[in-house]
Amino acid sequence: MKTYTSLVRKTDEKIGLFHKELMALSDDLADHPEVGGQEYRTTEKMTALLREKGFTVTYPFAGLETAYKAVFGNNDHKYKIALLAEYDALPELGHACGHCLSGSISILAGIALSALQDDLDVDIHIIGTPDEEYNGGKPKMIRTGAFDDYDMAMMIHLYDANQVYTKLRALDTYTYYFHGKAAHASAAPWDGHNAFNACQLFFHAIDMLRQHVKTDIQIHGIIRNPGEAPNIVPEEVSAELYIRGFDRPYLNQVNKMIDDCAAGAAIATQTTWEKKATAERYDNLLILPFGNALLAETYEEMGLTLNGNPEELFGSSDCGNVSFVCPVFHPTLQVVDKGVPIHTREFADAMKTDRAHKALATGAGIICRHVIKMLADEENLKKLKTEFEEKKA
Repeated sequence: MKTYTSLVRKTDEKIGLFHKELMALSDDLADHPEVGGQEYRTTEKMTALLREKGFTVTYPFAGLETAYKAVFGNNDHKYKIALLAEYDALPELGHACGHCLSGSISILAGIALSALQDDLDVDIHIIGTPDEEYNGGKPKMIRTGAFDDYDMAMMIHLYDANQVYTKLRALDTYTYYFHGKAAHASAAPWDGHNAFNACQLFFHAIDMLRQHVKTDIQIHGIIRNPGEAPNIVPEEVSAELYIRGFDRPYLNQVNKMIDDCAAGAAIATQTTWEKKATAERYDNLLILPFGNALLAETYEEMGLTLNGNPEELFGSSDCGNVSFVCPVFHPTLQVVDKGVPIHTREFADAMKTDRAHKALATGAGIICRHVIKMLADEENLKKLKTEFEEKKA
């Protein structure tokens, strides 16, 4: 029987063998960023490399033009693991969230783990998941069954600290529309109903609400079209909001409170209102303490200090949605100095440094070791599945 050490050595050899090739891929993606839903060149590059390494690729996949699934071998083993690859960039900022590197980490880990399919009786699937930053590709993929039947899924997020999990907030994105009546603002203002005033009052009402919701709730928004000219009573004004919280049921309650703010603002200004979802709903991440404890052992084993606080603000991701379908691990790996935030030009500039290139191999090593720990001992996987079912209930 193969030992943990021998299995790790096998994947480390593969990581060393293909590291430079994946480093070149990550750098190329950093140089050619593509925003969510438009990652055509990116996915062509990724899927071409995977085919070359012996993976069977389905592309497009799960109803999305820039999603893919890559499977190594005959897909006939006892276990199935999904490695999630993200690769969309941000407008203007490029890969300021590090997806060029994190997606490459998942691919490198998948290539390395393919060497252990028979040893661990596992099928390795690399799932390309587009449009994480805004519209949410993963919820759409979930509805097609793309993440069904996996024993676990995993990816690594780049960050300014090492953490075994991230406490993701659930996120809802809505646009509120206020409908008024245009009129000359000087000659006949009494004939108008001011949609901009309604929107202003809506934001004031939200500000009054903030002091009466739980501390994890975040509400932030912008006004899209405040009006056409000062002498025209604004007829149509919209506001886009992001509403976040750690607990999905409570976030749903907050949404109703915000609807009341809109209704009250409309009544006060003699306007009407409606709202539409602007993007997919993101769920919070299910935290799995047993699995995270094993992951902490891996970080220690690799000489990585856990120097972040997972309870601090992080943001939202559609990985949270997947975590209610199968067990998901979403740790972070430090690639910049402490205090350099994601979604900044500084973070984007860090993606082609020696530190980032080293993190590529380190991240793949973390994923490989965690998968080996979970599958080499069946008791570990049983405990994980039990914990997952309890947390999901």
